[in-house]
Amino acid sequence: MISTATILACIVTLSVSLLLPLLCLLVYGLRNRGQGIWSAWLLGAAGFFVPQILIRSPILGALAANTGFVAFAQLHPWVYGFFLALTAALFEAAGRLGAALLMKKRLTSRRALAAGIGHGGIEAILIVGLTYINNLVYIVLIQTGGFDALVSQAAASGADTSQLLAIRESFLNLAPGIFLLAGFERLLTMVCQAAMSVMVCYGVYKKRTLPWLLACLGVHTFLDSSACIRNLTGKGLSQAAVYGIIYLLITAAAVVCTVVLVRILRSWRAEECEKAIPETGC
Repeated sequence: MISTATILACIVTLSVSLLLPLLCLLVYGLRNRGQGIWSAWLLGAAGFFVPQILIRSPILGALAANTGFVAFAQLHPWVYGFFLALTAALFEAAGRLGAALLMKKRLTSRRALAAGIGHGGIEAILIVGLTYINNLVYIVLIQTGGFDALVSQAAASGADTSQLLAIRESFLNLAPGIFLLAGFERLLTMVCQAAMSVMVCYGVYKKRTLPWLLACLGVHTFLDSSACIRNLTGKGLSQAAVYGIIYLLITAAAVVCTVVLVRILRSWRAEECEKAIPETGC
């Protein structure tokens, strides 16, 4: 049977990655009625969904079917990791810029933050939230005995059951903290995503798009490149040490992004109040 701690850890991560983004949208939208928050959130969400899910993911899928590319990735894991990080940063930066330009005629600090919440929120929902819905379904099946029936049906149909068995073993043997880390990582990432979207929006607002866009690219590439440290597992570093370094770097990035986000919003808000923009409520 799966431990209660593991089940609670999965529920916490599901709440962080699925319920929290929706709650942030609801609260922020209701507190800033009439300021275009809902449409800005949708534009921010589209800034992730279109370039990443509709464009980049199919391209990576096609590359994964190429034996030469797969061989190169296996031979050069650090280069491949950096390639994934850089392309993610480039595609998402394009999405952020597109959202900012679409809001240009009505680009305020509040709408910029809403776009950031949308970008990070939809990513959390699609990448982690939906996964943990599946995880809870598996947990229920394992606890009730339905999982064994599922494996038996798969085996009877001639399907490979190794992945299903691996899923069961992970729930039975992995420490609850592993499942909590997914929620912690997503919380930090949402903060960084919001900050990067606001950075790009502020660049468009100040007509200094390129410097802020490059800063966004740098932050995003750094964040995603940290995953490459996994390649050091077993090469002088234990798995615990490797993950400790990765989460330390992500946490440090989230702290820096929070400081940048607060400073940009404070400065932007002050400028809006000086100009007495009606939508800002100054």
